Amino acid sequence: EWLGGGAAIAAMAALPRMAQAQAANGVPESMIHPELRPILRQFTSTFAKMPAWTVANLPELRKPFAFADFTPLTTVPFERRVIPVGKPHPDVPIYVINAKPGTNRPAILHTHGGGYVTGSAETSVRQMQELAAKLDCVVVTVEYRLAPETTYAGSMEDNYAGLKWLHANAESLGVDRSRIAVMGESAGGGHAAILALLARDRGEVPLCFQCLIYPMLDDRTGITRKVQPWVGALGWTPAQNRFGWESFLGAMPGRAKAPKYAVPARMTDLKGLPPAFIGVGTLDLFCDEDVDYAQRLNNAGAQTELVVVPGAIHGFDMIALMSKAKLGYWFEGVKLNALRRGFGLPAA
Repeated sequence: EWLGGGAAIAAMAALPRMAQAQAANGVPESMIHPELRPILRQFTSTFAKMPAWTVANLPELRKPFAFADFTPLTTVPFERRVIPVGKPHPDVPIYVINAKPGTNRPAILHTHGGGYVTGSAETSVRQMQELAAKLDCVVVTVEYRLAPETTYAGSMEDNYAGLKWLHANAESLGVDRSRIAVMGESAGGGHAAILALLARDRGEVPLCFQCLIYPMLDDRTGITRKVQPWVGALGWTPAQNRFGWESFLGAMPGRAKAPKYAVPARMTDLKGLPPAFIGVGTLDLFCDEDVDYAQRLNNAGAQTELVVVPGAIHGFDMIALMSKAKLGYWFEGVKLNALRRGFGLPAA
């Protein structure tokens, strides 16, 4: 999914200049995780012609990469459905993965990454099939509307509709209603955090867990909240972050106030939220905001596991898995075991 037009892969437009611009970008290679250095060097020519993140360039940025294989697996069933969101919103497509009527298994409502402006559920299907098979669970991933065509007010309702549909159709899907989690990467992690807040306050769908992979949580990062020069210099940059948040909010990010629910880091009350897992790298632009959110969740009583990976940039796990580096398999195992604990299952 990370290779499918998500925020991190498109943001690698910064990587072509890595070798010659380490000093200018403030990221000496010695600061980068050793297992990530070879693959980042390999990408220097591939992404040299990536367009800038602007509204005019969004059609190009939203194209899946030709070298990535998004062909769904034949061994794990999936189905595309279209469900109602409710007026004034249009219906939303969802992909239902690994449903098995007559069983009573855990489920994940997944929201894809892409900086709120790119990515798709369709290109996430294969990755979610693999996840569902490993955990023996059901996954529903939502084709939520993207910004700037639709702001947070529309996309969060798309995702909430997917969550309600999953809960309402639990029996026909083979889902245990007491073991439903939300999960997402990058902007999808932001959407998952928003869903946890909405589910708490609306009281219609109980959640057992939230799995937030380098989540995009705070519109102030890199704008009114400055970061070290080596943070966000490779991968997802402050300029791209500003564009993503401005598109999502429909207004300039970093203002004194933000719309309720749109910016999880701005929510003052985190009590009553489900346990969580948050994983992020030290060179990721989101590192500080993710660490802060994890600490606030713990202080609010939502037991949270925080994993901070030294020398890792945004999307590091997919880079590592693509190159068959041990770091990718290790982080995948950590994430899967966190979900198992959330579901009340033993760790592998």
